[in-house]
Amino acid sequence: MRGALPAAGIRAEVFGREKTMYGVYRKMLEKKISFSQVLDIYGFRIVVADHPSCYLALGALHALFKPAAAKFKDYIAIPKVNGYQSLHTTVLGPFGTPVEFQIRTQDMHRVAESGVAAHWLYKNSVEASELQPKTHQWLQSLLEIQNQTGDAAEFLEHIKVDLFPETVYVFTPKSRIITLPRGSTPIDFAYQIHTDIGNTCIAARINGQLSPLRTELQSGDVIDVVTSPTSRPNPTWVNFVRTGRARSEIRHYLKTMKYEESVDLGRRLLDQSLRQIDRSYDGVPEHDWARVQTESGSKKRDELLADIGLGRRLAGVVARRLVLSSASHEADGTTVKAPLLPVVINSADGVSVTLARCCCPIPGDAIFGHIQRGHGLIVHTTDCPTAARQKMRDPDRWIDAQWDTPTSTGRDGARLFNVKLDLSLKNERGMLARAAVEISDTGANLAHVSMDDEAEEITLLHLLVQVADRQHLATVMRRLRRLPEAVRVARVKG
Repeated sequence: MRGALPAAGIRAEVFGREKTMYGVYRKMLEKKISFSQVLDIYGFRIVVADHPSCYLALGALHALFKPAAAKFKDYIAIPKVNGYQSLHTTVLGPFGTPVEFQIRTQDMHRVAESGVAAHWLYKNSVEASELQPKTHQWLQSLLEIQNQTGDAAEFLEHIKVDLFPETVYVFTPKSRIITLPRGSTPIDFAYQIHTDIGNTCIAARINGQLSPLRTELQSGDVIDVVTSPTSRPNPTWVNFVRTGRARSEIRHYLKTMKYEESVDLGRRLLDQSLRQIDRSYDGVPEHDWARVQTESGSKKRDELLADIGLGRRLAGVVARRLVLSSASHEADGTTVKAPLLPVVINSADGVSVTLARCCCPIPGDAIFGHIQRGHGLIVHTTDCPTAARQKMRDPDRWIDAQWDTPTSTGRDGARLFNVKLDLSLKNERGMLARAAVEISDTGANLAHVSMDDEAEEITLLHLLVQVADRQHLATVMRRLRRLPEAVRVARVKG
């Protein structure tokens, strides 16, 4: 090579090395490969003056030695996320021995050997290179992750994947190249583009085909993210996203939303309790707020309200402490009772309001709520057997509730709610398919089906159906009763 490069008019420095036995052992262990698959036992580095010379040197090298198939990587055109740039190729040297070559410029060599800061320290050019903004973007993402994590261990967990990635290169619909660690999903891609796109992601098209959000991306994939303004991150995403940035953004959003929704729920619960003693939330003087905050150890009002929303404090106790200093309530030691207004449950309530799985309440049902410590408000139907048993053990934590204004059917995009049905059918061919068609035609969604194992004339199907409200459920049940095979349809609670 030292003779071939000058002959081609290329000024270059050539360095060589031989991988140690321990290095070979480590690579076989980490990559889970055999000794015959280790192709970089012998390696050479060619350092040239500029970018065009890198590709000229590559051409001279491939003219001298036959390149190994599928062993070429162009990290100059597509740098790694940490700023590394170089051409990698493996050729068959004398006696058929595979030899790895790395071809780079002086600036690229400096970054590879000494880190990204060395490039700016030694750079003489006034114009900014392509490397600097990419590296700045990567360092900025580390700062964002640091600001959103609580401790050093969590920070290390987020960034360790980014520091040692095996990279894939994917494309936006406008042909922009996005670099991600191997094993990344469309959610990682969405957060790499912008945080808001990740937070509102609902689906993804990979090479024009709709694909699950947990699909692993491959180099060359074209990704088109589908978003919805009403969507929010799913807590289960944390289990399969690959990049530290995506994991950090998801956890940050969920923590923020849980706090904000808990504050809102706490305000509603406290207002309900204050109205019971002839007061209102807006009518509480500031000095009473300050006194109760000091007594409870809360730094600000929202902390106190969040504790109420999460069930750590009872709204009735806080309400009575807020009016304790009012003279009208201290004269005879009694309180003036007003009708207890129910807490209004909105169908869009998220983290701080949970719909019980035992009875699956839906809009239109008569409901009440259980304030569970650390979990916020758990909503049950008033005829739920499980709730009845719990209320007997802990009556002080139960409050009346009601749904907000009725929702329209789910066919127009409203939120759908789970409800359990037991459907008894005559055991005939195609019965399940006909039932599924009837459910689908009403605009409902069949989420899960199971059945009893006994092969009898009557088959009992356990269905989990998603509907918009009680009226929508009634439509579904009427359609199922019209099936020729239908024997009985019943809603399951408890």
